[in-house]
Amino acid sequence: MTTPSADTTGQELDSVLAAAAAARAPLASLPAAARAEALRRVADTLDGAAGDLVPLANEETGLPVEPRLVGELSRTTFQLRLLAEVVEEGGYLEATLDPPDPSWPAGGRPDVRRMLRPIGPVVVFAASNFPFAFSVAGGDTAAALAVGCPVVLKSNPGHPGISALSGSLVTSALSAAGLPDGSFALVRGEEAGRAAVLDPRIRAGAFTGSPTGGRALFDLASSRPDPIPFYAEMGSVNPAFVTEAAARSRAAEIADGYLGSFTLGMGQFCTKPGLLFVPASHAEAVEDRLVAALADRPAARLLNDRIAGGYARVLSTLVDHPAVRVLHPGADSAVGPAPTLLGTTAADLLAHHAELAVECFGPTSIVVRYSSAEELLACARSFVGELTATVHGEGDDEVAGLLLAELTERAGRLLWNGWPTGLAVTYAMHHGGPYPATTAPLHTSVGATSLGRFLRPVAYQNMPQHLLPEALRDGNPLGIPRRLDGVLTPR
Repeated sequence: MTTPSADTTGQELDSVLAAAAAARAPLASLPAAARAEALRRVADTLDGAAGDLVPLANEETGLPVEPRLVGELSRTTFQLRLLAEVVEEGGYLEATLDPPDPSWPAGGRPDVRRMLRPIGPVVVFAASNFPFAFSVAGGDTAAALAVGCPVVLKSNPGHPGISALSGSLVTSALSAAGLPDGSFALVRGEEAGRAAVLDPRIRAGAFTGSPTGGRALFDLASSRPDPIPFYAEMGSVNPAFVTEAAARSRAAEIADGYLGSFTLGMGQFCTKPGLLFVPASHAEAVEDRLVAALADRPAARLLNDRIAGGYARVLSTLVDHPAVRVLHPGADSAVGPAPTLLGTTAADLLAHHAELAVECFGPTSIVVRYSSAEELLACARSFVGELTATVHGEGDDEVAGLLLAELTERAGRLLWNGWPTGLAVTYAMHHGGPYPATTAPLHTSVGATSLGRFLRPVAYQNMPQHLLPEALRDGNPLGIPRRLDGVLTPR
């Protein structure tokens, strides 16, 4: 439709949206097996083009080929295949049948049958830091197509070439699988993205990126005459808490794991641990070990100039703050920045939380010294919404249970004696969290339950059999898991 560098025009966008609207009903009515086969075909196509995709992604983002980009492409195609499996199984529909019962309390009940249906065309905004897994064929695209929603993909300007190639591969694979025209299209440019969010043919949106961009698009979606759900993932500080007992037992091991996590991918992960809370009794030893190890960490390129500029601004603000100590300065080079380590105290963090507990998207993190269990718990309570929170503790730690109880209210994923970078694509995974981590803490962008973002419930009352969706008809013709009269039946 356009060259990789050209923004989508208003006329082109209108054609894309018209095609998506026309594809809505036929795509939703396709059998689950057909949609699953389309996802697998996309996965096979991307795997087959790895020799072209990976080098181009390396050129545009500076991310290393091995293991990062090769692994990310593999993760992306695995997620497509996993969602294909989940769709075929059918439990995601939550089919529920309540037979009529005149003796039901509160005056009896009619025949009511409920299931989840595709919400309609969606606009997905690709991320800058994952050219595969959160981009053109990433999790949101996979989830929407899996449940039968056409996708308008707004590409990220940070990797235009890989977006164009990926978009072409996805389009051809879906066409070969027999999906209707309009099931997928790629658009470019901020204005095209904004216009798509406002267009009445779009029924939901998803975004991975900065708090500024995510909140602006969420507000835009909410400002429509017919507001739509908008799932914005907007970053996270991902605090990690080390108890006294854990520090006493394995401070060196924890320091090494933390260093690897916050510098992984040059700190350009939304799950990077931005704060490490350590007891004052062990803080000096932990800091010394980290500083010694950072001396050997080289400078590296960040994703693009926009990311580099944002990182430099936030880092400068932190370094200049009177409550912050520079433990290891990450000198800039012609290549890019080297990792930076900062330090502060729990008392100062509590006094200046809004200024210090901020996402610094790049290779910087802050070690926070605390003096008591009470102060550590107060720090945990100071957080509002995070993608992850980590506790390093021992089995007999009393404070660990109290920490987890506080953090359960504040994070979407809790980790015990591990690190948040490295996000597995599984049935149980939840990648989300309370605001401001995301605008919708009920849903995930990763894992099997990501399908729920693009579904809405519909109940059918006293409906004749031939007018019911197959998933709700007597005899279970699709052979899917259903709940019948309150009892879950596997098939």
